[in-house]
Amino acid sequence: MTGHPVYTVGERLLTIDNVCVRHDRTILEGVSGRIDNLRRERLQQGQVVGLLGPSGIGKSQLFRCIAGLQKPTSGSVRLNGSQREVQAGEVGVVAQNYPLFNHRSVWGNLMLAATRHGRNQHDAADACVALLEKFGLLDHAKCHPMMLSGGQRQRVAIAQQLLCSSHFLLMDEPFSGLDPLAKSAVCETLVDVSTTHELNTIIVVTHDIESAIRISDTLWLLGRNRDASGQPSGGASIQQTYDLAGMGLAWDPDIESRAEFRELAAALKARFATL
Repeated sequence: MTGHPVYTVGERLLTIDNVCVRHDRTILEGVSGRIDNLRRERLQQGQVVGLLGPSGIGKSQLFRCIAGLQKPTSGSVRLNGSQREVQAGEVGVVAQNYPLFNHRSVWGNLMLAATRHGRNQHDAADACVALLEKFGLLDHAKCHPMMLSGGQRQRVAIAQQLLCSSHFLLMDEPFSGLDPLAKSAVCETLVDVSTTHELNTIIVVTHDIESAIRISDTLWLLGRNRDASGQPSGGASIQQTYDLAGMGLAWDPDIESRAEFRELAAALKARFATL
C-alpha cells in the first residue's frame, strides 16, 4: 500500500467526558474519549473504534454507559455534539448471543425494530429490505432465528439494532470463540456496516487485538490508573488512544500482511501486561 489514505475530520459524533463509575469500589475514574466523523472523498466511510483492555478492567461498565443503559456516577456520554446525555435506545447494542425474538421471523424482528421510532409501515419495509439486501439475507426473510447460522443471526441482530438506533452500534466481543475463517467473515460484516452510511459509528469491545486492528480506525486502550510510583490508584480510564487512520493503518484490506500490523499487535500485547 502506497501512502496514507486521505481523510478529513468532520463534526463530533460522540463525547465521553470524565466518566466515573463507583459501586462498592471505584471501577472507572476519569474516562474521556471522543469520536469524530472521518470523511474520505467519494466514500461513505463510517467509523470503527476498538475498545481493548484486560478482563475485569471495566469494559462492560463503560459499554453500558455509552449505550445509555447505566448512568455514570459522574461525568457524561453525549452524542452528536449535543449537551444532552445519551438515552437508552439511541445506541444499538449487539450482545454476544445475538438476541432475537425466536417466535418471530427475520422480517418480523426487523419490522418491529424499524417501526419503533415512528416510521410508517411502507418506510419501515423499505428500510428492512435495504438492509436484508445489504447483508445478503433477503432469501431468509421468512426464516425464524433458530433456522439461521451464527453468522446470519449476527447480521440480523446488527440490522435490527441499526433500524432502531441513530447510527451508533456497540458490539460486545463479536470475535469470541470464533475460528479464523469466522473471524474474517465478522470483520468483513463490520466493515460493510460501517460503510453503509457516513455517520455509522461502531464501537467494538474485544480482547482480540489483531481483529481490532484489522477493522478499526481508532483504538482505545482501557487500563488501571496508577500513581507516580506505578501503583494502581483506583479505577480505570483510557490510557492511550491509537489513531490508526493517522498512522496509515486503517481501511487496508491487506493490513495483516504488513510489518506495521505485526509490530503494533506485539506492542499492544506487551502493554496488556502493564494495564
